[in-house]
Amino acid sequence: MSALSAKHFHDEKAAYSYVESRLWPNGPVCPHCGGVERIGALKGKSTRIGVYKCYQCRKPFTVKVGTVFESSHIPLRVWLQAIFLMAGSKKGISSNQLSRALSVTVKTAWFMSHRIREAMREGDLAPFGSTGGAVEVDETFIGKDKQNPYVKQGRGYQHKNKVLSLVDRETGKARSYVVDDLKASTVAPILSENISREARLMTDEAAFYKGLGWNFAEHGVVNHSKDEYVSKADHTVHTNTIEGFFSIFKRGMRGVYQHCDKRHLHRYVAEFDFRYSNRIATGCDDKERADRILDGVTGKRLTYQTTRCAGPAFHWKEGRAW
Repeated sequence: MSALSAKHFHDEKAAYSYVESRLWPNGPVCPHCGGVERIGALKGKSTRIGVYKCYQCRKPFTVKVGTVFESSHIPLRVWLQAIFLMAGSKKGISSNQLSRALSVTVKTAWFMSHRIREAMREGDLAPFGSTGGAVEVDETFIGKDKQNPYVKQGRGYQHKNKVLSLVDRETGKARSYVVDDLKASTVAPILSENISREARLMTDEAAFYKGLGWNFAEHGVVNHSKDEYVSKADHTVHTNTIEGFFSIFKRGMRGVYQHCDKRHLHRYVAEFDFRYSNRIATGCDDKERADRILDGVTGKRLTYQTTRCAGPAFHWKEGRAW
């Protein structure tokens, strides 16, 4: 039986029940006052599906309030379909394809996908390598940094958007950051905040990593400029794991999304981090991945302006804002 044949993907009442079971495992919680005791479901003939009333603050609410679904006119069952499709697409799914699959406009699909990416952004700040394992760190470049008018396009990487990523070999998790530059003063705080001092740091020969290894138990370096990809002295010293992560990230960004403005890049990065950290190799299938996205929808409502002067306006290319 197809995974998309589940009842909550097709019946609105079942969709509300499914989301409530994930977000309210111990019963309804008022998003206005936080009350849990004096809450009742409204059952009038004209009452919308899933409406409750808190008799402490006297305000009605649904499970959508305070989440990425709030104020959305899209049926909740369609939201769940979109979440499942994004969770199961290894290299992402474009707004055009999402609009065709869900029978919504491209603009609606674009807004939905960005809200789902917000739900994918994990707040886990636990340092990598806490058990003394290896943590690989590397950088990659994607697109053009149009927000920096002083950088001219050339053969280097200065004119491109810069992404610094970390992969914990022990847990298989990835964590990435969009950075303005790759100076040691920028990289050092990120590494110190996200990597345990007991970890073994693995990097390439880039100059901005030099002088940072003393903070950790070991600093293994491979020299890619000399075609060294695995250390001959120690075969555990390499950055091949994070290179594999970048291969998926770039195939998605170039092959599926094709273009992304820097102001939205942190959400696309979070999307690939989430899927990599919750892949099948870590014991997570598509359904479990979708449920974990649903667990992260609370408190991440994302709004957009649609006028050119007031804020980012929608553009038909994926992820682009004027």
